[in-house]
Amino acid sequence: MSSLEQMYQQVIMDHARAGHGRGLKDPGLIHVGESHQVNTTCGDEIRLRVGLDGDTVSSVSWEGQGCSISQASVSVLSELVEGESLATAEETMEAFRELMQSKGEPLDDDREDLLGDATAFVGVGKYPARIKCAMLGWSAFKDAVIRAGKDQA
Repeated sequence: MSSLEQMYQQVIMDHARAGHGRGLKDPGLIHVGESHQVNTTCGDEIRLRVGLDGDTVSSVSWEGQGCSISQASVSVLSELVEGESLATAEETMEAFRELMQSKGEPLDDDREDLLGDATAFVGVGKYPARIKCAMLGWSAFKDAVIRAGKDQA
């Protein structure tokens, strides 16, 4: 295993253990969306709550169980999008989707800068069965934002 792969593995394990955003919280905002997603293939499960303040993602919290990839991925997601505009969050989600479809090839520097710690998941793209694990929290986030937006309408 290369030192880069070891570093990526360490980032994933650190996020799986620390769980940025873990623990559902009441964001105290009017516009809140929640989504519960389950990967039926492996049993990974995530419940994610997002609070929107206008077009800003002011709060992301979650609880879940499953493999280190699913838990670390949602931790990285919360760290990346909390406090960002919805447009930036959407751009970040799209970049992560591209990373998962890259079959283990790195993205261009701009996309990698946007993804920060999420670039550690580049190797997951080589394993189609694991992509669902990595995408679970991102799917929950997208759904929760839609639900929060309906609340705004």
